[in-house]
Parts: sequence; structure tokens; C-alpha cells
Amino acid sequence: MPRIILASASSYRSLLLARLGLPFESIAANVDESRLDGESAEAMVTRLSILKARTVALVHPDAVIIASDQAGVAGDRLLGKPGSTETAIAQLHSVSAREVRFLTGLCVLDPASGQEHIAVETCRVRFRALNDASIRDYVEREQPLDCAGSFKVEGLGIALFEQLALDDPTSLEGLPLIRLTSFLAQIGINVLAR
Repeated sequence: MPRIILASASSYRSLLLARLGLPFESIAANVDESRLDGESAEAMVTRLSILKARTVALVHPDAVIIASDQAGVAGDRLLGKPGSTETAIAQLHSVSAREVRFLTGLCVLDPASGQEHIAVETCRVRFRALNDASIRDYVEREQPLDCAGSFKVEGLGIALFEQLALDDPTSLEGLPLIRLTSFLAQIGINVLAR
């Protein structure tokens, strides 16, 4: 089994990857995650996933590197991690009764071949009509300040939604495990084999 590194300091992504039962370590990529001028959300999550993987691979060239990035898109506006209660409340107000796309980029770097396996998973979320009291109560209870879009789908955040359309439920949580297991299999890591 090759050494596996998750290029992330995210506890959410670590918990997701741990579901596969593979030994891995988490190492933060420490890259500038700012959006480039004129960059689409899909291009941004792709670029950042690749950049994170390559940055960690520079220090750990013999490891399989897994990297991911996520962004929400409401119209032409990007929804990132709010960082504060006020921003989380404002973000949830802005998406009330609206459809939002969440894009999750994934890059798996295979050190044996040097190949990068890259994908972007898309999820469409229709938010319920949310009133101020519900939004404030939700943000206070779950504190989703480090989550793109200001919610935790794996927790109470699911109650904010009217409908979800996605191929992989883990992509909305931050690491698309269905696509990841496919990429790992392509480089010889079968998560179902012992």
C-alpha cells in the first residue's frame, strides 16, 4: 500500500476519507485560495485542487496525494466559507428559496506515473424559504463558519434544503468518495480489498 496523504487540514475531509478504511495522513497545502479575476467557479475548484495536490507532492513526492476544493455558486456570486456569524446569516438569507450549485473539485496525484486524476462534481441544492429566526437559530446551533455555503449537510443543515440533485452525497460534504474510489482503483488501490 503506498503512502496516502490528504492535502487538507479540514476535519470534515479527514472524516470522509477515514470512511474508506485506508491509512492516511493529513497535511495542509497552505495555498492562496483566492479566486482569480474572471475565473469561473468550476475552473477555480479545479485549479485549487490541482495546486493543493502539487504543493504537497513537492515535499512528499512518493505519496499518493488527494486534494479537494469546494465552492457554492448562487447566480454569478461565489459562496465561500463565511468565517463569521454575520456572514453566515447573510449568505443563508441570500439563498433562501433559491437554487445553488455546489462544485467540488478533486485531484488524485499518482506518484508512480505522475498522472493527475481530476474531476469536478456538481450538486444542485434548492433551499427552503428561510425566515430570519430559523437562519439565526441554525447558525447559532451548528456554527457552520468554516463550511462553504454556511451549512453542514451532514448535520442539521439538511433541514435547510427542499431538494438535492447530485450523484454522490459525499461531494456536498467536501470530498466525493465515489469518484475518489474510482480514481484510487485506477492507480491500483482497491478500498474493498484487504
